[in-house]
Amino acid sequence: MTATVPESASRAAEILSRPTPINGLTVPNRIVMAPMTRNFSPRGVPGEDVVSYYARRAAAGVGLIVTEGTYVGHDSAGDSDRVPRFNGEEQLAGWAKVAEGVHAAGGTIVPQLWHIGMVRKQGQPPFADAPAVGPSGLANAGAEPTGEAMTQRDVDDVIGAFAEAAAAAERIGFDGVEIHGAHGYLVDQFLWAGTNRRTDAYGGDPVARTKFAAEIVAAVRETVSPEFPIIFRYSQWKQQDYTARLAETPEELEAILAPLAAAGVDAFHASTRRYWLPEFEGSDLNLAGWTKKLTGRTAITVGSVGLDGDFLNSFVGEGSPLKGIDDLLDSLERDEYDFVAIGRALLQDPEWAAKVLGGRFDELKPYEAAALRSLS
Repeated sequence: MTATVPESASRAAEILSRPTPINGLTVPNRIVMAPMTRNFSPRGVPGEDVVSYYARRAAAGVGLIVTEGTYVGHDSAGDSDRVPRFNGEEQLAGWAKVAEGVHAAGGTIVPQLWHIGMVRKQGQPPFADAPAVGPSGLANAGAEPTGEAMTQRDVDDVIGAFAEAAAAAERIGFDGVEIHGAHGYLVDQFLWAGTNRRTDAYGGDPVARTKFAAEIVAAVRETVSPEFPIIFRYSQWKQQDYTARLAETPEELEAILAPLAAAGVDAFHASTRRYWLPEFEGSDLNLAGWTKKLTGRTAITVGSVGLDGDFLNSFVGEGSPLKGIDDLLDSLERDEYDFVAIGRALLQDPEWAAKVLGGRFDELKPYEAAALRSLS
């Protein structure tokens, strides 16, 4: 099945090719590679295959690459020794080569800094003895505690780990950082009332639940140069609950996003499962559109771009046929948001950006789940 060709192939190139700033960084176009966990970094070290994987997509026209999630330097941050880490001499040396490769190919790149929190399976590497930790020791809403509620020292240690990782990113040549605050992982566990039952300053109303995330952002902002971009990824849905919502109204969403913007976020990466769905009744704006309207910050949209099928199904072996992007181009032309992040379509087809920018829509490839098993 082939994709629907936009009304004018040149229109896609015109809209998507516009250089766009994020703080002190000018991204050469509006196409972003979405972060996707790959599990190809033994001992947490990205190798030459990872360098080539990202550089190929930059060479094909992706303006900004957000790397797969990479663990910050906290023992409880992850539970796989094949997911890359963003601390340690060997790990950072590998990441420096990734940044160098992407720059040589003409792209820009930020690492996604990640702590999985209560999603962690205890007893797993890289630090098998580390406990699962979270705001209240809960992995899901309505569940019983299965891990440890974070003490103030734990909170301070994790905030410090994010700041140290961001400083390292700037030092070894990255163009900014993205803080992973989405999908039910640690930062999102604080944001979500379902997993945050704290009664101290980090729990309670939406503003209080944002305190941990805002303190991470502020610590990162203080550690890096003023012009160094900070991107914050967030979502309504959680891997533990696809129907979960942080905010039911624009007013509730603004209460969550405003402290983050004030703390130093330059761009929000609004993660949805289907970018074309309106976020609130009475408006056609999606989550990224509302984010830009409420905060005035740069916004990145994402969610099954170019594909007619939910990404969650890919993990049970399902592919996805292609879907046209005329509606996406309409929204970008209206400046409802600034960038579009491409996930599975770019995983399947490293040349996706070049084909779209060149009007070669008939050459695009439908997504097949086998793409998850290689670094092609």
